[in-house]
Amino acid sequence: MEAVPPSPIIWPNGGELTNEWVHGLMSSFEWSSWNLPPSQLPSLMPVNVFDSLVLTASKILHKERNCVHIDDLDSESNVVVVGDIHGQLHDLLFLLKDTGFPCQNRCYVFNGDYVDRGAWGLETFLVLLSWKVLMPDRVYLLRGNHESKYCTSMYGFEKEVLTKYGDKGKHVYRKCLGCFEGLPLASIISGRVYTAHGGLFRSPILPKRTRGKKNRRVVLLEPEPSSLKLGTLDELMQARRSVLDPPWEGSNLIPGDVLWSDPSMSPGLSPNEQRGIGLLWGPDCTEEFLKKYELKVKPN
Repeated sequence: MEAVPPSPIIWPNGGELTNEWVHGLMSSFEWSSWNLPPSQLPSLMPVNVFDSLVLTASKILHKERNCVHIDDLDSESNVVVVGDIHGQLHDLLFLLKDTGFPCQNRCYVFNGDYVDRGAWGLETFLVLLSWKVLMPDRVYLLRGNHESKYCTSMYGFEKEVLTKYGDKGKHVYRKCLGCFEGLPLASIISGRVYTAHGGLFRSPILPKRTRGKKNRRVVLLEPEPSSLKLGTLDELMQARRSVLDPPWEGSNLIPGDVLWSDPSMSPGLSPNEQRGIGLLWGPDCTEEFLKKYELKVKPN
């Protein structure tokens, strides 16, 4: 790596990102990962530039629906779906260079878990946000279960941010949490392929009102596992996705399921007792969901 440090990153006049700016950001972060101690990152990525990038990306993300439909594709288009990155900046940079950068005929769907565990969760997330701002209809960032205060406070991202930004660390961390709230929950590609970080989800429990006109209150009943019902795309679209923390119940059920559920070889839906959050769903549920919405595992 070159010994001469890059200049501090400057937010472009007018806020319009260019391909050159995004590639410069990636190069700067790659250099800093080898040559700077974590606490020196603000000398390269000032807080005001961080704020501008996160604010710009958040405005785009919050306008997207819970389940984004990626339909502006043709026979020459490739869609690359990427799983957990977990702060591995060098893996992300290699992937983009090796597979090809986002462009008109190459679309990326990142399926969540950008932070925690790895040492460069912040840089990884900021690189992805910069691509989202540059090419919002060719880069899609979905939510993972680690894009939450619940996980980031335990698995390293909060500590990473506080270490890198010192007395501004709490501010940077709060801004990241706010941006996480805007991340969509799932995608449907070409009307045929459903992706989500966890998977399928239950229909939310309907509220039951107690009798009496005075002091009415809503009581959410816990169903027996046998009464769990597979959720619909309409219910997914209506879910409140700003939830960051457990308990995953009531209006939080669908986000919790979409982010935390796991497939199972046993038929039906059942609570995911190993995780304590989300569901286990069987092959019959997969078949039912795909058939209902005319989806399939792989595109033509």
